[in-house]
Amino acid sequence: MRRQLGALKGKHEMKFMLMMNAPRGNGDWDVAKWSLDELKAHVGFMSKLNQELNQEGVVVGAEGLAPPGQARIVRAGQGGSPEVTDGPFAESKEFLAGFWIVDVETPAQAHGIAARISAAPGPGGKPLNMAVEVREVMSAPPVQP
Repeated sequence: MRRQLGALKGKHEMKFMLMMNAPRGNGDWDVAKWSLDELKAHVGFMSKLNQELNQEGVVVGAEGLAPPGQARIVRAGQGGSPEVTDGPFAESKEFLAGFWIVDVETPAQAHGIAARISAAPGPGGKPLNMAVEVREVMSAPPVQP
């Protein structure tokens, strides 16, 4: 599901990237094992959350990502042309499932939004409590004349 949600630019002082990490393996994130109703509830939750964050004026952008098996690694090749491979992938227990960039006044506001994201429902409607990494988006240093 692709979303481009527009916050008011310059309204707040700080931007944060909130990265939702889903577990690999056969855990609660194995959506192939979820019922259609469970999947609809999860997607509905995320859609409603994105609408709320947009109404609050804090979302710069939000995207869900394809699974890691569809990722490609790109490096500059001979003459700068892209060299594309499908691996190797680092072995990890989690993968990046989606992200939000929010424009807020304090880190605490970003943490509160991350907690809301983490509460997305999974099987049986139980909150998944997925890890959401919160990192400030760095701005460029001021240019001196």
